[in-house]
Amino acid sequence: MFTGAITALVTPMRGGNVDLSALRAFVDFQIEAGIDAVVPCGTTGESATLTDEEQAQVIRTVVEQTRKRVPVIAGAGANSTAKAVQLSKMAAEAGADGLLHVTPYYNKPNQAGLVAHYSALAAAVKLPIVVYNVPGRTGCDLLPETMAQLAKLPGIVAIKEATGLLARGQQVVAACGEKVSVLSGDDATCLGLTLLGGHGVISVVSNVIPGPMAKMIAAARKGALDEARRIHYQYQNLMDLMFVESNPIPVKAGVAALGFGQNELRLPLVPLGGEKLERLTAELRRLGVLS
Repeated sequence: MFTGAITALVTPMRGGNVDLSALRAFVDFQIEAGIDAVVPCGTTGESATLTDEEQAQVIRTVVEQTRKRVPVIAGAGANSTAKAVQLSKMAAEAGADGLLHVTPYYNKPNQAGLVAHYSALAAAVKLPIVVYNVPGRTGCDLLPETMAQLAKLPGIVAIKEATGLLARGQQVVAACGEKVSVLSGDDATCLGLTLLGGHGVISVVSNVIPGPMAKMIAAARKGALDEARRIHYQYQNLMDLMFVESNPIPVKAGVAALGFGQNELRLPLVPLGGEKLERLTAELRRLGVLS
């Protein structure tokens, strides 16, 4: 199972193109800081505006740069099951260790449709699958009892639960037991979910503070509650600032400030600026992330 602090990687860009040199350096930065796994081409990686060729290139580059030091869980989701299968096979050919599959967006399948979708994926590709539930973006909510069904399928090994609701996270833990890893998809509540039986986080803020997030989750999982709480409250404001605009707008600005690529996104997203950028930069300086 995938556990611990896992970074949903941004995709560094420069001049409209993926900055592969910055991506390689960024992967090293993450691993050297102690992160447990990386996720290229998720929401934070702007998968929605990458071409299929770019997505394959990003995954392949991340796989090459990790050199098996940590697992690579490649985003391969789509709102067409056939397209998701195609992307899964591409990610497998690129060398990924696992797949992140968001619930089909826009189509709004019912629970039976979700079971059929993930069953088809599990049958088509032999890599382990992390189910990704983020109804605030997809308009589709995978319920705990549905996840309990999916947990019985070979190949379904984890869920990224990104409702941001601790009550929902607890329900998923209760429904699935130890059959799958329950990973938070929400930085602000990931400590709470980990303490309530979750297995870690697929994080946005760890793009800029991988070390502290890795230490917080490790402390929580070994019962060092004072240490885990100290780290959480130290970085709570930064976690909040990561969502003053739609992800990945703020975190892309933070990563660029660290020197990995430019503060540049693909339309229809536009870079963080003005007072919000000033607040984020000031907080990164206050924390010592930036000098």
